[in-house]
Amino acid sequence: TEEEKEKKKKKKKGGGGGGEEVEEEEPDESMLDWWSKYFASIETMKEQLRQQEAAAAEAEEKEEMEIGEGSKAQAKNKDKDKDKSKAPKDDKKKKQQPAPEPPEKKNKQKIDELKVYNKELEAEFDNFEDWLHTFNLLRGKIGDNDDNATEEERIVGRFKGSMCVYKVPLPDDMAKEAGYDPTFGMFQGIPSNDPINVLVRVYIVRATDLHPADINGKADPYIAIKLGKTDIKDKENYISKQLNPVFGKSFDIEATFPMESMLTVAVYDWDLVGTDDLIGETKIDLENRFYSKHRATCGVSQTYSIHGYNTWRDPMKPSQILSKLCKEGKVDGPHFRPGGRVKVANRVFTGPTEIEDENG
Repeated sequence: TEEEKEKKKKKKKGGGGGGEEVEEEEPDESMLDWWSKYFASIETMKEQLRQQEAAAAEAEEKEEMEIGEGSKAQAKNKDKDKDKSKAPKDDKKKKQQPAPEPPEKKNKQKIDELKVYNKELEAEFDNFEDWLHTFNLLRGKIGDNDDNATEEERIVGRFKGSMCVYKVPLPDDMAKEAGYDPTFGMFQGIPSNDPINVLVRVYIVRATDLHPADINGKADPYIAIKLGKTDIKDKENYISKQLNPVFGKSFDIEATFPMESMLTVAVYDWDLVGTDDLIGETKIDLENRFYSKHRATCGVSQTYSIHGYNTWRDPMKPSQILSKLCKEGKVDGPHFRPGGRVKVANRVFTGPTEIEDENG
């Protein structure tokens, strides 16, 4: 299987032309942009999924063979069988572990990549409720009519907060885990209660597998965004006859937390006659993302570049982010030292100190 993989790689790279074409693939920095990163990442994700499926299939085949061999050996000798069944299992472990390594080497690509999640971030990070939980406030039932009303219709507001019940004085293990003076309670480092103004930049990359909305089995999708009083309908830029449209657009909206925190991104089908139909929508709680410890506000690059396609887009520099994380996590540091050395708590990290400008 390793040989087959190598052959496939060569085919992909060379396309039959051998080593010469591979050299041509060196990307020109000026030709690259965010999309280059995006599509390279999608390819890597697909490749990893393929490899995982192949590894799973391989493991299944091996297990079937082992069961077959095991039953033969069992008929001959039970004691020998124990050793035999152990050996293939160990062997399987040894062989399966190196399998994820080839993609690691492949990842050392010429183009920097993004980490693409194939499901909603909220599903991946428990709705970003690491300390802020959302409770729906429902309207009371006035009469019989309200018995049939859905919970969604009865929502009159949302309460966000965190509740913690603990014994005073705190047990020792809790005090150690908290890492600070337990007499002040568990809620320290909470942001102030004042409203804050934020600039929300929404990037709509693409939509996949949309539901057909027209007789021809296609749709003419366009984007609609709603946040607080802001309602954007990008009707004139609809994409004709497409169920997998690539929008590649960004929208800037000013908002105030906590009043305007629920962002709705919808895709409508453009119709020449009559009203436009809603194909689908998703809601994102921006406030949860903003206050989450996962820092789900902006993608953080692997490398810090001040120009080119991989420009650092976060308003805070890497050193500032590190300082903030250390402060919030009650960790000593960071202490910056010459030679690219950074000391955090009792560990020292080193990083490349070479800096290039436009002139190289």
